[in-house]
Amino acid sequence: MYKVKVLNQNGIQQELVCKDNQTLLDAANIQGVTINYACKGGGCGLCKIKVNEGSYERGKSSKAVLPDSEREQDYTLACKTFPKSDMQVLV
Repeated sequence: MYKVKVLNQNGIQQELVCKDNQTLLDAANIQGVTINYACKGGGCGLCKIKVNEGSYERGKSSKAVLPDSEREQDYTLACKTFPKSDMQVLV
């Protein structure tokens, strides 16, 4: 299990715990941490986050909503992000 600090644009920080093989979005929804989303399938891009710290595995998602240039800057989709260490993300 990994601790994930979630920072929003207003500087408010929340913390959640993510289990192995659980997406960041699923953990957030279960624990009441708000991350906007619509499809949960990697196609809409509403759950795009910026990883500030930590390692993760990224599942498949549309390059139209998450192009390579953003992937290289550690943007990812919460619905397709599996933490592999403690993390800090910006939503």
